[in-house]
Amino acid sequence: MKLNETELEENIFPNGETLVNGEQILAAATEGVNTILFKYGHDGDLIKLMFLKNFMDDHGLAARLVITYMPYSRMDRVEGASVFTLKYAANFINALQFQSVTVVEPHSDVTLALLNKSNAVYPSVELLGKVAAEVNFNVEEDYLFFPDAGAQKRYSKVKGYRQLVGFKVRDFQTGQIKQLDVVGHVDNGGKGFKAIIVDDLCSYGGTFMMSAEKLKEIGAAEIYLLVGHCETSIYKGKIPDSDIITRVFTTDTILGQSEHDKIQVYPLGGQ
Repeated sequence: MKLNETELEENIFPNGETLVNGEQILAAATEGVNTILFKYGHDGDLIKLMFLKNFMDDHGLAARLVITYMPYSRMDRVEGASVFTLKYAANFINALQFQSVTVVEPHSDVTLALLNKSNAVYPSVELLGKVAAEVNFNVEEDYLFFPDAGAQKRYSKVKGYRQLVGFKVRDFQTGQIKQLDVVGHVDNGGKGFKAIIVDDLCSYGGTFMMSAEKLKEIGAAEIYLLVGHCETSIYKGKIPDSDIITRVFTTDTILGQSEHDKIQVYPLGGQ
């Protein structure tokens, strides 16, 4: 967690309680609206955020919040007896009463609907041009692929590219994809094309591997993945050791420095 670009110390008592360094907070704070950069790693980080904001309130210090990855954002609806954990996480953040809340690459509009005074930024959109140039993407011949209609809607501002969309059948309780089909027509005269898969989050990468296999079936010669967030679990999945996805491009919203040559991590910066 950062306060106005100052990395805040994370000290823990032997019994697991958080030790808050008030002097460091006061030294990093300003009289105006301060910026807290919140990088979620585990649920304990939410407690640290609560302590930080309450301490700042006690000292009359205003704050805005930037969330690099909104925790529980995948649980954005209720089916059957599933728990609407995104709603409860948003309630927690709302109770802290920030001046504003900026979310990097939210999973859906539900996140912004649940968070008070919120807005979003989409680094994947900003990185797309850089990635396209790096892989020699030809807008006249090559395709962007969105794994589902939600991804297509999320990146609806992206213009000037040929697009294909996936249709997924998911088991909501397990999160597993049972089936994925490609919707759209490929018009490339039988020539192999490049494809960039674009989405907000990669965990183990199973959906993207399935997507890549479908894209290969319809003529893709080179396949790349661009995601706003990438969890460390990607290293345990099949993508790093597979030849089907040539390279992965992401930001440091969750990952730190890349641990694999295939995965390129761009610094978020300036949020």
